[in-house]
Amino acid sequence: MKLKIAILAGDGIGPEVTREAVNILKAVAEFGGHDFSFTEALIGGVAITAEGAPLPKQTIDIALDSDAVLLGAVGDNKFNHLTPDKRPEAGLLQIRQVLGGYANLRPCLAFAALGDNSPLRREVTKGVDILFVRELLGGLYFGQPRWWNKETGEAVNTMRYTKDEVLRVGRVAFELARKRRKKLTQVDKANVLECSQLWRATIDELKADYPDVTVEHQLVDSMAMHLMNIPRNFDVVLTENLFGDILSDESGIITGSLGMLPSATLGGKVNLYEPVHGSAPDIAGQGKANPLGAILTAAMLLRHSAGLEEDALAIEAAVDKVLGAGHRTSDIARGGAAANATTHEMGRLVHSALSESIDKQQSLHAV
Repeated sequence: MKLKIAILAGDGIGPEVTREAVNILKAVAEFGGHDFSFTEALIGGVAITAEGAPLPKQTIDIALDSDAVLLGAVGDNKFNHLTPDKRPEAGLLQIRQVLGGYANLRPCLAFAALGDNSPLRREVTKGVDILFVRELLGGLYFGQPRWWNKETGEAVNTMRYTKDEVLRVGRVAFELARKRRKKLTQVDKANVLECSQLWRATIDELKADYPDVTVEHQLVDSMAMHLMNIPRNFDVVLTENLFGDILSDESGIITGSLGMLPSATLGGKVNLYEPVHGSAPDIAGQGKANPLGAILTAAMLLRHSAGLEEDALAIEAAVDKVLGAGHRTSDIARGGAAANATTHEMGRLVHSALSESIDKQQSLHAV
């Protein structure tokens, strides 16, 4: 398998966690005899400093010439004085638009070893396995007009969707539900928003093509509560852009940390992969960042851009093994566990567990 991967490490802890994810990808390539190549490019604050723009043309060219893009994190407080279109975060919105991915997959998996890390009771989080499918190119983040007039004290953002936009991401969600537990929950605010009424009507129309999938609708405010009370009730959760951003971040309470959440953005010219967490500039360079979200994101890259399901599962099993052995970065050092691993040490531990797992698989195949 040949794979060209663009590495956009970005700002803050981005380079630290991305480095560990790349090490895992290199290990998979070595163990499996694959040919993975990696090309680094700038995005965010580091790109502003070096090139004067949050997403330089060279980065766009490298990304479009790749089979997959792995991104670390974007954001730096020293650029907060700039207008939103000039800040590091603008680079993230721009790369999403350039690549064209519209379906953002955000898994929320409750690892048994982190059962005491969540402020929720262990019996609430036990066995939770939710896949959020967030529409990524529409809604308030991209709708026009949008502006802020500081002199008049007014600001406008526009939520806009078309039926076709809902249909295409809806089909992705239904297909994923078919491969899982065959339940889809569509989240909206249809009691007050016309956009949400469009979403609900479109999904109700689309479900006729998927008679094997059970469909339910939830208002976003009640869903926010149910996610904390009865998370095991949900399988695939389909949302528009803003609601998906908020709810999937909220699910970090279930996993014990945002640092545990990976994501993949599919459907465009090139798939984009990034951990859900931000750049965390307050801990950058201190070895405190949790690389597991980035490493699990690398597993999603292998699954969705290379079709290497066994290798993706091996990475996820290695993460589970390392957590089960009691290894913790500071963000997941709760529930009686102490922080006993730096960013690099955690990456090395997953690498070691992955090596053992793949060696065992190869031995079984040889027999």
